Amino acid sequence: METIRNKGITDENVLAAINNIPRHYFLDSAFDKIAYEDRAFPIGEGQTISQPYTVAYQTQLLKVNINDKILEIGTGSAYQATVLAEMGARVFTIERQKKLYDIQQQKYVFVNKYPSIKFFYGDGFLGLPTFAPFDKILITAAAPYIPPILVEQLRTGGIMVLPLDDESGNQRMLRITKRADGGYDEEAFEQFSFVPMLRGKNK
Repeated sequence: METIRNKGITDENVLAAINNIPRHYFLDSAFDKIAYEDRAFPIGEGQTISQPYTVAYQTQLLKVNINDKILEIGTGSAYQATVLAEMGARVFTIERQKKLYDIQQQKYVFVNKYPSIKFFYGDGFLGLPTFAPFDKILITAAAPYIPPILVEQLRTGGIMVLPLDDESGNQRMLRITKRADGGYDEEAFEQFSFVPMLRGKNK
């Protein structure tokens, strides 16, 4: 936790959530000895679990409140979803990789502790219109553009955080806030490197 604090994470609720969650449960046992290093690790299907700093950075930008209804695009290992649930949010998380989705259905070890997490298999670009509107939306993969369908699923005043592709080959972290007219205000932050956000379902 001190590592990510020293990197500039100041939200004490985010720091506490990261500190309270045993990260090694989200990784293959081969990584047990290094599970708490501040770096990303592979989780299969070409996907990774983000480093704790990246998870903390996105979560801090999201301004999570207790009982927030949050849509997460890209479940992956479910580590980020668990951080959000630890902070008191209601999490709707969607995964396009069927194998990763199935793993969470069968092996998610915190299912009783965090019943507020709901897992879905589907196309992240489409979101979950049946459950909209959401207070917050978090995209955990490199988006080629800001998906308009997801903006529609935000409530007025809601926040979306996403890494958006830029010309450098990396991504610029953005935070958008939806206005009453359906448009949004945009803030740009640091650069990161994420796996790409892909369309459709992948079996």
